[in-house]
Amino acid sequence: MNKQNENIDFINQQIIKMLSEDGRIAYSEIAKELKISNSLVHQRIRKLQETGIISGFSVQLSAKEIGYETITYTGITTKEARFAYSIAEKLKEIPEVVECHFVSGKYALFLKIVAANNEEFRKVLYEKIHNIEGVGGTDSFISFGSAFQKNITLF
Repeated sequence: MNKQNENIDFINQQIIKMLSEDGRIAYSEIAKELKISNSLVHQRIRKLQETGIISGFSVQLSAKEIGYETITYTGITTKEARFAYSIAEKLKEIPEVVECHFVSGKYALFLKIVAANNEEFRKVLYEKIHNIEGVGGTDSFISFGSAFQKNITLF
């Protein structure tokens, strides 16, 4: 177990498991299931957030269901390594870029891009991304769909 997991006892494990299965579960339901007080559930979740173990709660949208037909993973090479951070800052301004990671290997940055269709993706790539100072080139991989997504496990 890594250092961060020192804060994860059995009760915290169960709270995290229940929240992972249903992020909208009522704290009172967690308390009832674990046979602990409502206030203890609140305290535990707040502590898990303060230590960074739980980084937030969010709604996950299905890009395909709301009209984004093209989902790609795109690697960016930079003209010089020093451009990576400024490129990432500019990428934040492009709504279709939904993830950006600093990576090792051939690319400096690896992106997840959602677009209405291939033509819109082309516009994002050539009219927005390629116009950012320091971008040397891109390679894109079209996603045909997610085989699975899952959260990390604690145990």
